[in-house]
Amino acid sequence: MRVLAAGGGSGGHVTPVVAVINELNQQTKGDLEVAFICDRGYWPQAFKMMRSASLPVKVHKIFAGKIRRYHKLPLNKRLLDFSSFWLNLRDLVFVGVGLVQSLVIISRFKPDVIFTKGGFVCLPVGLAGKLLGCPLVIHDSDFHAGLTNRILSRWASLILTGAPLDNYNYPKERSYYVGIPVDPTFFRRLSAEQKRRVKAGLGLPDIDRPMVLVTGGGLGAKRLNRAVAAAAGDILKLASIVHISGSGDYDEMCKLLPGHAGYCLLSFVASDMAKLEGAADVMVTRAGATALAEAAASAKPVIIVPNAMLSGGHQLKNAAVFSRAEAAVVLDETELINHPERLANSVIDLIKNAKKAARLSRNISGLARPDAAARTAEWIIQAAGLKRQEAVSERWRN
Repeated sequence: MRVLAAGGGSGGHVTPVVAVINELNQQTKGDLEVAFICDRGYWPQAFKMMRSASLPVKVHKIFAGKIRRYHKLPLNKRLLDFSSFWLNLRDLVFVGVGLVQSLVIISRFKPDVIFTKGGFVCLPVGLAGKLLGCPLVIHDSDFHAGLTNRILSRWASLILTGAPLDNYNYPKERSYYVGIPVDPTFFRRLSAEQKRRVKAGLGLPDIDRPMVLVTGGGLGAKRLNRAVAAAAGDILKLASIVHISGSGDYDEMCKLLPGHAGYCLLSFVASDMAKLEGAADVMVTRAGATALAEAAASAKPVIIVPNAMLSGGHQLKNAAVFSRAEAAVVLDETELINHPERLANSVIDLIKNAKKAARLSRNISGLARPDAAARTAEWIIQAAGLKRQEAVSERWRN
């Protein structure tokens, strides 16, 4: 079976693909060939991440573009935002170029099915697949349907979702709630000794201190990074910090942060994220759907700082679901800019308040779906025509 997968723009659109590829390799008993398409901007990170797949994956990069629709930006500012207008116009050209590139890749690779995980790079890939008559399976992780997926859903063979179907307006006869695919290593619990070894491997001087893991995305989350840097002094009095700044903000963070042996700054993590989360006592993260799914699998107390500016406010909606389930502490990023001590206080509270931390861990673990990758792989195989329709059990529909 040949599968062409696509995703990009962030790690949240790539790591689930790796989990699905590994599951597909098991279900097809190795009778599998995979190629992956990513946008040019995230290609270096995606290339590294695909190395952790259980079989070789050819990684292609194409031109792709997005429509900038910043959430909460007043209408008058949107109308006067000429820089975004010209960037959007340029990116429409990029979509056209990416469509031609995708047509060439698909024609040469001849996949049995195309699987798009999300991100603007999926638009030209999905359009090319439609033109060439290839079955298309799309996956939407967020609690708010993205623009690319809304477009591709019109002719997708199957629509898979990370959240229950009542969060979307997709055609019910082709839509199935599967959850967000997560590597099974996130569900493994580390022993105290294993946690110490992870901390020692990071070069932390005191491997018995609590560890706070901060991650804002593969390319960086500048506002969150600045808030963490400002709050670090208070946090370091009680715990070590492992901070994944993102490759796009790493150099600036190196200049901002004072040297401290208990502060480990990393630019990007391609394959060891499960170990870092397993060793952490508290996590601070954005509200990307995949990041939250991995946190749920790791069953860690989490502080969520959603990016309120992203289109559709999807991170705000993701965070709200976890807040209503009492599965995380949610902080307003705009408040942290002027009051970073609120972040420090929230972290310290979870370290000191064991009962609260345990309750959050218990509640967030209840939102995990360990079989999401298996469900997704089953539907992809069905779309490829390698199994009879009834081979996928009715239980996957619920």
